[in-house]
Amino acid sequence: MSQPSISQRGRDWFHALCGSAPLQQGLPPSLLVADGELAGQPARYIAVVADPHNPFERARHGEVGLLEGWALAAAIDAAVQADQQQTDKRAIVAIIDVPSQAYGRREEAYGIHQALAAAAAAYAGARLAGHPVIGLIVGKAMSGAFLAHGYQANRLLALDDAGVMVHAMGKQAAARITLRSVDELETLAASIAPMAYDIASYASLGLLWRLLETEQPDQPTPADVQQVRTVLAEALHDIQADPQRDLRQRLHGEHRQATRRVRALLQGQWSESGG
Repeated sequence: MSQPSISQRGRDWFHALCGSAPLQQGLPPSLLVADGELAGQPARYIAVVADPHNPFERARHGEVGLLEGWALAAAIDAAVQADQQQTDKRAIVAIIDVPSQAYGRREEAYGIHQALAAAAAAYAGARLAGHPVIGLIVGKAMSGAFLAHGYQANRLLALDDAGVMVHAMGKQAAARITLRSVDELETLAASIAPMAYDIASYASLGLLWRLLETEQPDQPTPADVQQVRTVLAEALHDIQADPQRDLRQRLHGEHRQATRRVRALLQGQWSESGG
């Protein structure tokens, strides 16, 4: 069986955006965390990266596994605790290039569901505590890995590139589950946006705040980095100007009419019942 390729996008964009900011110590090698700045304000940058020496072999290609889930939660919670008395909370920027959650018997036995839930809860808790949370998708954002690392952001941004993909599972796994071939799935994806993997289809669902064009998404140029930093700053200011800390802005996409209708009906029933 061929080994999955290892993407360096998350690592490269992390270092490009953080510059010479020192890494936080005491974390697994698969988690990069550094405190820097964004638009002249403090920010914590976080990326999950590949570690070929990870003691959990299912998490050696950038997957989010047990170590990564608990470490993400710890890194985010530490920022929330440190800023508890601050009026202006530091921004948290999740740099996202995660091919999957880590699938394995040991992961299941040791509670990967709890580790990833802790990470997702930490991001949500930071957002609700007043930290502007921004997710920057530079590569793959797949499965439970994306839910644990970045999906809870106030604003989601993504590079407009064929190497950027968002989905609940890989194509081969989706084909097995749906009893279809990969070709059949791709045919369906052409007309059913939620089944597609390309970032343009994902953007049509209303979940992205901005798509970014770059010259070299694999090895960002200084111009690419400056452009992304500018848009990250715009996202930060947009969050700070928004009194809401929820994710309701994601309901405005062209393919979210049914979602909005269902939510309105449920709200009506709830109001009528005196809830």
